[in-house]
Amino acid sequence: MDSTWFRRFGTAAPEGSMRLVCFPHAGGAASAFVPLSRALGDRLDVLAVQYPGRQDRRREQPFTSVTAHADALAEALEPLTGEPYALFGHSMGAVLAYETTRRLTAAGRPGPNRLFLSGRGAPSPHPSVHDRLAGDAEIVAAVRGLGGTGNAVFDDPELLEMVLPALRADYGALGSYHWNGGAPLASPVTVVVGDADPVVTVQEAAGWRDHTTGDFALEILPGGHFYLDERTTDVAGIITTGLLAAGPAA
Repeated sequence: MDSTWFRRFGTAAPEGSMRLVCFPHAGGAASAFVPLSRALGDRLDVLAVQYPGRQDRRREQPFTSVTAHADALAEALEPLTGEPYALFGHSMGAVLAYETTRRLTAAGRPGPNRLFLSGRGAPSPHPSVHDRLAGDAEIVAAVRGLGGTGNAVFDDPELLEMVLPALRADYGALGSYHWNGGAPLASPVTVVVGDADPVVTVQEAAGWRDHTTGDFALEILPGGHFYLDERTTDVAGIITTGLLAAGPAA
């Protein structure tokens, strides 16, 4: 396991457990998945991705391009694809999990047994209007509007100064991201969305159906963009059920 990119929280999973790799949201860090790791630790080997530019990697430059970030993630993840695995991505993490899967399979590596995409609409040829933000004040206001347990950081000037570089980079990357076409994935996909998400409609989330030839499931949970904070147990159940239904990796 690459100690630069991946973090493991909670108790060790039983030997031979399937690996679940989790991709955080914009501005987020691996620690966002501590609760989910603990909820699944007796069933899956859960790894959380640590992006550059935050927490213990804060001295590194964050990526300002989804393409470059996904290229690096695919390289980091490639050694782990020899065993069955699944990916879970929330918000920006959903985009990165999807683009990383495209790169791995294009290189002839096995795809995930299932791809879990959370809090994000399907990619389109045009950047999302919610990602095209100008300046720090607009970014902070947008992130505050999404809710989530991490909003207290914006009330502390020192903490805000620490997280802003990653937020600027992440929203800059998302603001220029668009789907460039290509064949759908073969891996099964489960999409999860909050019923009161202010930036992702259920219809937009359902659009991921067009990006896989495999099994597709759409799960709608109570809550907003960060429904996961309150619905960790539900999400753990969705992941477990989805992996039981998943076929062999593509």
